Parts: sequence; C-alpha cells; structure tokens
Amino acid sequence: MILVINTSGNGVELLLDDKHTKIEAQKQAIALPSAVQDFLTQNNVDMKDLTAIGVIVGPGSFTGIRMGIAYAKGLAIGLNIPVVPISIFELYLYENPDAFVAIDSGRGDFFVASKFHEPCTMEIDELESEQMKCPATIGHKPYDLKYAKNIVENKIKNNDLQPVIPMYLRPSYAEK
Repeated sequence: MILVINTSGNGVELLLDDKHTKIEAQKQAIALPSAVQDFLTQNNVDMKDLTAIGVIVGPGSFTGIRMGIAYAKGLAIGLNIPVVPISIFELYLYENPDAFVAIDSGRGDFFVASKFHEPCTMEIDELESEQMKCPATIGHKPYDLKYAKNIVENKIKNNDLQPVIPMYLRPSYAEK
C-alpha cells in the first residue's frame, strides 16, 4: 500500500489507495504523526503494510513542505521502503498533460509549468503570452490528490526514484 502525505498547504492531507482525508491543523508538525497513525488505523492498515510513501515536495508552504518531507523520509527509513517526491504540477498534469499550469503564488506572480516550461515563477505579463502555447490553462482550481498513487507507482515501476528535496521556485525571505 502507498501512503501519500501532503503538507504543502493548510492542514494535513493523506491518501491511501482510494481513501482520502484532510485534517485542518494550524500546527502541522504536531498534527502529522497522529493524523497518519489515526488514518492508518481507521483503514485497518499497519505501518508494516506500507510499500512506499509519496510526499508532495511543492510548490507550497516553505515550512509545511520541509516538515512533510522530513516526516516521510523518517518513516520510510524506519520501514525500509522508498519515499517518492511528487510535485503539485505532476498532479495537475497527470490528467491534462498538454495543459499550462498557473498557480497564484499569493505574491503577485504565479508558479507555472507545462511540457514547454520547467517549473518556475512568472509575472502576469509573461504568463499571458506563454500560456498560449498550450490548449488549456489549469491551476485555478484545486488539484486532485488521487492521482498521486499512480504517479508513485509509475515512478517506482520505471525506477525513476529521484532525491526527495523541496521544490523551491524562488529564494526564501531570508535569502533575499
């Protein structure tokens, strides 16, 4: 069984096969361990039944992403199973591979990616022209975490296990 952990936004979101939960939590670091344990228990799954862990690596909350990755890595090491990075762009593009993903960063620009664009940030003026290279623009509606299981399975099957590192598309406030 594959557990997927998402702490890139508010709260904690978990996926286990076709089961999904989202827990609102102001302190993700405190909520995550018990949320995972409770979720597994509710679904009659023991930690030792997990075969892989997928974790959202960004873009999103700087602290949330780092905390989710650290927890996923620790759990995976303890269980001797792979931990697989998943970007939010992969979730959007899974069902719409020809689309242009534009996610409002909340800072006056957008996180973008497409088959023509590596993940980056863009100002609105550039975004308006670049999105025309694709038949549709997505990212203004929530992504569906249910695709994460398939993404993890495909990466494992294709031996595409990349290092699990946060996807930072701009420098942190401290770096500026």
